[in-house]
Amino acid sequence: MAVLPSNGPAELPTDSGEGVTASRQLWRLVLDVFLQNRLATLGLAMIVFMVLFCFVGPLVYHTDQLHTSLQLSLIRPDASHLLGTDDTGRDMLGRLMLGGRTSLEVGLAAAVIATCFGALWGALAGFSGGVVDSVMMRIVDGLLAIPSLFLLLFLGSLTSSLAALVLVVALISWLAPARLVRGETLSLRGLDYVQAVTVMGGGRWRSILRHIIPNTIGTIVVNVTFQIADAILIVATLSYLGLGVRPPAADWGSMLSNGVTYTADGYWWLVYPPGVAIILTVVAFNFVGDALRDGLSARLHAR
Repeated sequence: MAVLPSNGPAELPTDSGEGVTASRQLWRLVLDVFLQNRLATLGLAMIVFMVLFCFVGPLVYHTDQLHTSLQLSLIRPDASHLLGTDDTGRDMLGRLMLGGRTSLEVGLAAAVIATCFGALWGALAGFSGGVVDSVMMRIVDGLLAIPSLFLLLFLGSLTSSLAALVLVVALISWLAPARLVRGETLSLRGLDYVQAVTVMGGGRWRSILRHIIPNTIGTIVVNVTFQIADAILIVATLSYLGLGVRPPAADWGSMLSNGVTYTADGYWWLVYPPGVAIILTVVAFNFVGDALRDGLSARLHAR
């Protein structure tokens, strides 16, 4: 008895080599569509630049971000301090790198955790159906009904470390991928190659992990890019409200919050650099996400 390949309709040819070739051609189509999108390539270049700026930059541009010096406070940008200094005398360019590292780390970690948990939750709900699906999705609907700002303030007040901040952002972000993957699962669970697993004695989790999740990978990948952008904004919001990382650690939101109090006095370098960094990074991830969504849509049409 022939067993259908685990990755579904895209690889139905009986020859496994033909299936792999067809899959590679479809993913090459996704790459072609992505590269044809100039905004996506610009967004990807911006993301690479931000990663190098935040993680490699401090190795080249050495600054002291632990100690304060009131004698150096609020110095305008010059040759020794390219973006000036803040109210505690810390170099703003070095702090922008440090803050960007925190924002990117928290955003990426929270997005991965939220997407993984949400995908498993949605796949389990959609595959189980019946009462299980109804109860699990009512939990999601109930949490979505709570105003996000209220939930953000309540959970943000509990943060005391970087790990806690990651968990708070993930707890707020997992609901959207759960609904997306659940919708995909409802259309996949009735396909022959999924039903064949049950007939042959395969368990629920085997079907979910070997068949459902791999066939929703397109939706998951696209969702991750948007989740990272949203997570960076959530971290910035929490920090702006004073619920983010604690000094001497920094992120772009806390830098922006601190700089706003000095804008009336003309200290523009305390506000514009972190604000522009947040905008460029979030927009870049959204450009990449849009292009991936277009590419995966083209892949589905090709199938």
